[in-house]
This record gives sequence, structure tokens and C-alpha cells, in this order.
Amino acid sequence: MASAYAQVGQVAVSDAWARGTVPGQTATGIFMTLQASRATTLVGVSTPAAANAEVHEMKLEGTLMKMRALPNGLPLPANQPVQLRPGSYHIMLNDLKAPLKTGGTVPVTLRFESADHKVSEQQVQVPVRALTAGAPAGSGMAGMAGMAHGAHNE
Repeated sequence: MASAYAQVGQVAVSDAWARGTVPGQTATGIFMTLQASRATTLVGVSTPAAANAEVHEMKLEGTLMKMRALPNGLPLPANQPVQLRPGSYHIMLNDLKAPLKTGGTVPVTLRFESADHKVSEQQVQVPVRALTAGAPAGSGMAGMAGMAHGAHNE
């Protein structure tokens, strides 16, 4: 299995993948593992494949799985891998400009800010996997693709 890997300043990006889509689907998720050598924050993401890309989290609140954008970004503690995976932290792409086809790649720019407020960007070519790839049973991610952007914000 190929693994997308890039060194972003002091952040290693590995095991990146995007969930493929079907025609008419307007949203999907991107997943990866990030590890910073010093405390930093994933503060933004962009891609030409979608009109909107955000760092999100999904978490169980009572009996409901809720998804929301992280307006202050995703903290990356020094030397600790942080997984973006189905049912947890992820990158949400909304208003896709075209379907993401299995076997293709998606260019994604990750924006990081260090504790001393230095900003760095890194572009990663993210491989696209089959629509059902990686979603654990009951994760809620299978139905995520049909959500309208505003339907999951609080």
C-alpha cells in the first residue's frame, strides 16, 4: 500500500487518503496522521478540488454523533502522532467541483502555525480510495457524504 508522506517544517504527514465519491456527491473526507516535532497547530487547509475545506471533528455527544469545524485549528502536541480518521478528526471537503475518483489524487495544502506564530504551508498529493474504504461500522462517516455543509454546524 502506498503511503503519502511529507515533511512539513516540523510536521510529518503520513498515511494520507481521501474517500472517493460518486457523481452528484458534494462532500467527502480526507484522513492522515500528523506528527509535530514541537507543539504546533493545523490551522487551515485548502484544495482546488472543493470550494470549502475545513478541519473538523466528530464526537459522540449523548447518543448523537456531531460534526463541527475546529475554528481554532487542531493542536498537535510535540512528538505525539495525531490521527485524522473516520469518526474522529478529519478534513472535510464541501462543494466538490468534480467527483473524486478511486486511484486519483487530490492536491491539498496544509497550513500550520507553531507556538511562536510562524506559519508554514505544505502541499500533499492525497491518494483517493474507494468510497467505502476505512469507515468503521457505526462511525457515521458513510452518511457524511450526503450532508449539506450547514447541516452539521452548531
